[in-house]
Amino acid sequence: MTYQALYRVWRPKTFEDVVGQGHITQTLQNAIRQEMFSHAYIFSGPRGTGKTSAAKIFAKTINCEQAPVSEPCNECASCRGIQDGSISDIIEMDAASNTSVEDVREIRDKVKYAASSVPYKVYIIDEVHMISTSAFNALLKTLEEPPKHVVFILATTEPHKIPLTVASRCQRFDFKPISNQTIVDRLRTVIESEGIAVTDDALGTVALTAEGGMRDALSVLDQAISYSGDQVELDDVLTVTGGVAQGILTDVVRAMYASDAQKALSLLDELIQNGKDPARFVYDLIYFLRDVLLYKSAPSLERILERAIADEPFEQLARDAGDAWLQEAITRLNQCQQEIKWSTSPKVFIEIAILAITNQNSQTSEADTPVTQAADTETVTKLTGRIEQLEKELTNLKEAPASAASQAPANEPKRSAPRPAKNGYKVPHEKIRRVLDAAERPILKEIQSQWASFLSQLKSTSAPAHATIQDSKPAAASSDSLVVQFKYDIHCSLFLDNRETVESVLTNVTGKKQTIIPIPAKEWQELRNDYISKQETAEPNDDQQEEESLITEARKLAGDDLLEIHDE
Repeated sequence: MTYQALYRVWRPKTFEDVVGQGHITQTLQNAIRQEMFSHAYIFSGPRGTGKTSAAKIFAKTINCEQAPVSEPCNECASCRGIQDGSISDIIEMDAASNTSVEDVREIRDKVKYAASSVPYKVYIIDEVHMISTSAFNALLKTLEEPPKHVVFILATTEPHKIPLTVASRCQRFDFKPISNQTIVDRLRTVIESEGIAVTDDALGTVALTAEGGMRDALSVLDQAISYSGDQVELDDVLTVTGGVAQGILTDVVRAMYASDAQKALSLLDELIQNGKDPARFVYDLIYFLRDVLLYKSAPSLERILERAIADEPFEQLARDAGDAWLQEAITRLNQCQQEIKWSTSPKVFIEIAILAITNQNSQTSEADTPVTQAADTETVTKLTGRIEQLEKELTNLKEAPASAASQAPANEPKRSAPRPAKNGYKVPHEKIRRVLDAAERPILKEIQSQWASFLSQLKSTSAPAHATIQDSKPAAASSDSLVVQFKYDIHCSLFLDNRETVESVLTNVTGKKQTIIPIPAKEWQELRNDYISKQETAEPNDDQQEEESLITEARKLAGDDLLEIHDE
């Protein structure tokens, strides 16, 4: 087999090829040129950022026949021998499979012998944090006082696991994640040399998928080339990585912002059915919303967009969406991203996150408009006028109660019968009516006062159960039952799968065993109004008619949100 993977063919051979790490390569080059390099180094950083490549280049440069130089010549016998691995004085070890004290003792015993082919013997120990504590202790003396002809380079992705006694004896260089633009520039060099056609959109998506690692970027590009052939398009990269196209992300965000939960959930279901990775979808959506927020704040930041291309739909979305809504959406999705890491049903958490984001728009849309202050002033003025009108009407009703009572039934709007819930959840109307018959307000108030503590304890007990009930609220309570109002039918259905856990935690918090009966918000309002209507008309008398007429007129003028009725 003659084919080699791109990341092997294009592995850096000079410091100049180690892109995105100029702060490290320049320091090492100066030290080598001035022959002031250290005896031990720690190269730390994320995977694929050039740690072991830089270590090998360092070994070639200090042993180059042209030394002291800033770059290896890659032509002399020493450079070629180190490059192809034929010189035994450059020892590369994988600490993951050489963790014992015996392995380190072997190094300690051989380190005293001079190099046979080149001036310096170099030990490159990869993933050094995997070495056991006792092995590190065995290496301490050698690291502190090594022979003059030996250099140690310890590479790791987890530097915090290296004992301080070892770290203090080494110079540490932290390799940082490579920027997307730097990765794209390097990939362009690769495809031009290889004679492969790749679109700019595809290169940008490859860079994003790599998450700052050049090796990962070359591997993804290699895979996309194998899949597509001569011409690599954006869809080819999305197919091999499981990513989501920008057009779909735009549609999902626009549906959520427009409070169109049905469309947003349908798009999610279609993506999952097409085999897209749910975790990858959330990741892409977070970065896309981040780009929308940045572009909205400063269009000049287009060059640092991570996931999006500033086309017309993207620009329109940035103009429409509010800052507060975007920030809250990112926060919700980030929480969802953490929850699905440990879940076997990630789609459920994503659906709940989408519903939560969809619902919050009605609460934040006014706050995000530039005329908030004027709108608030206008609202206060209207409310003040309504209150004054209400006071006048109540005064008139008290002066002429008989006339108002006779007109009340004619003016009262018809109440619609409760509708059955959708999505397969059937509301138990009779059970809820029985709870209302036995309901006691002190019980409900006590549960409401403990609801926040209950949700907190439920989250620590079962995150999936907490996710199904976090946006609900107690609506009515009797001694043994609790009616809980949910925003959507789907929440009720999801709750039933976790009912036992939720009720158990509620019992622990309140000290009372109660059966929870879920009901969607819309059905609850209709059932409650219907129940109140029947109770008020069950045994009418003059006082009740007068009271009903007052309440009815007050509802017409102020609405249920501003009206508060107290029993005397």
